[in-house]
Amino acid sequence: MKAWISREKRGKKNKLFSIINKDTIIKTLSYINEYGIEQAYHKIRNKVITISVYDEWLKKHLPSKTELNVQRATIQPYQPLISIIVPTFNTPKQFLVEMVESVRNQTYSNWELCIADGASVNEETLSILKKYADNEPRIKVQFLEENYGISGNTNKCLEMARGEFVGIFDHDDLLTANALFEVVETINNNPNVDFIYTDEDKVDEKTKIFSDPHFKPDFSPDLIRHQNYICHFCVYRRQLIEDIGMFNSEFDGSQDHDLILRVIEQTENIVHIPKILYHWRIHSASTAGGITGVKDYAVASSIKAIENHLERIGLQGTVSQGKHSGVYCIDYKLEHIPKVSIIIPNKDHKEDLEKCLESIKKSTYPNYEILIIENNSQTTEIREYYKEVTQADNVKLLEWKKGFNYSAINNFGAEHAEGDYFILLNNDIEIITPDWIEQMLMYCQREDVGIVGAKLYYPDDTIQHAGVIVGIGQVAGHSHKHFAKEDMGYFVRLNVVQNLSAVTAACLMVKKDVFWAVGGLDDGYAVAFNDVDFCLQVREIGKLVVFNPQVEAYHYESKSRGHEDSPEKIARFKSEIERFENKWGLYRRDPYYNDNLTLEKEDFTRKIN
Repeated sequence: MKAWISREKRGKKNKLFSIINKDTIIKTLSYINEYGIEQAYHKIRNKVITISVYDEWLKKHLPSKTELNVQRATIQPYQPLISIIVPTFNTPKQFLVEMVESVRNQTYSNWELCIADGASVNEETLSILKKYADNEPRIKVQFLEENYGISGNTNKCLEMARGEFVGIFDHDDLLTANALFEVVETINNNPNVDFIYTDEDKVDEKTKIFSDPHFKPDFSPDLIRHQNYICHFCVYRRQLIEDIGMFNSEFDGSQDHDLILRVIEQTENIVHIPKILYHWRIHSASTAGGITGVKDYAVASSIKAIENHLERIGLQGTVSQGKHSGVYCIDYKLEHIPKVSIIIPNKDHKEDLEKCLESIKKSTYPNYEILIIENNSQTTEIREYYKEVTQADNVKLLEWKKGFNYSAINNFGAEHAEGDYFILLNNDIEIITPDWIEQMLMYCQREDVGIVGAKLYYPDDTIQHAGVIVGIGQVAGHSHKHFAKEDMGYFVRLNVVQNLSAVTAACLMVKKDVFWAVGGLDDGYAVAFNDVDFCLQVREIGKLVVFNPQVEAYHYESKSRGHEDSPEKIARFKSEIERFENKWGLYRRDPYYNDNLTLEKEDFTRKIN
């Protein structure tokens, strides 16, 4: 037993030291440069702890040999030819051979590998390619007379392709053995699909250790405009790629992002496979290494690609680089300066309300009104304060004399609101971004958007709300709850605009027309889940919910209501859970989350299974 424990410890120690090499040291320095010492320390520490854990998890979740053999023997009803597209240029022998073999090992056999080599001078690269082309009829190689760049070389591959679908594959990466089987199964289940993408992870060139799994959301139009979260592995209907003009050399460096943006302008038939089917190799020349500055030229290219995309779809906006590498900000031009009605329910709590209203006064947006919905306050202090604040022309006081019902109170306020847009705001919110209304309105004004939510902090500078994930804790939970204010979150999700299933009504903007199109908030939810239900109803009528982390506020959560600890409150809470489950019971899979992530916690960790 002691010998076994000793071997196990040695194995873990060796695995740990295998992670520490020249590339990881360089990467560490880049983290410190980009995020500062403290955040870099926590990021690297968490990586070291989780890398070996994920490596073991992956081995358990990849198909077994038996399962792979079953796939090989399976005859799908429809078996399209899949053309794998790979431009090469002086690809190192090991990378090239492993890439090709990962295609040859596919359990789905109706594929062709189309390789266009951009005038490599590495004789070994050329020799390997020639050997494969001579011995494997499914491998087609074209030796180009010159290097046309990544887009030009990829287009040469596409010109060789005969398949109905094409998969874009980097010359130094790997496919899992079941990748094409899963793709074809998806095509059979979704015959009109035009664009398929999968989850991915990274593999170290030296240690062969797998790490950094990216369990992606289903298609999120706002996220893809702000970050190319899709990346690998992408499979497209070939006719669609040809129709849009294939790759554009003008966007070399962000050619994949540009292509995806042009594809989504033409089709809504997009399917995400929530499985790791692609291994992105980490080495010194790869963006997978995450080393700041390796491909900085891609930033300008991405900005231009996003700007051109916005112009093509009729949106005006200025694009700039975000806080983090690979993340972009869009400042949409406001079409108008419509009146915005800010609806604030309140009972007593003069100090909270005063802090809230004082923060609103700092707003840079010029055209808003504030509706305070008074709900049976008991103190003289708050009554005196009401007299003071309603001296302002844009502040109104409305009396709701019935019992507390958050939904009914907000609906009452909305009935008296003059604005074309409503902001539902808790009285215990303190806004800390003066342009918050503009930041919400620039998204909410879009025809496809119904609701915009904000990023909220606890007083101790940890995350209170960064969107809602439906299904966590059996009903819903807050994304990244209790993470540090400065944290990036899972793949920068805390600092990038994205679509979500729901956001909290503690600070939420909604179009007036959309609010009434779903009948306002359901007053069957007096306290809990009214906002989640409301957002899901808005999504049901085809409108997007947007989380904008540029809108920031402190939330002194539920001070006015207290804790849910009395028998009456507990019973009410249970009844609201039951109501939600009865209505949305089938809504168990949040499309903006991922099947591989936990529903037990709010931290984007993997399911334990």
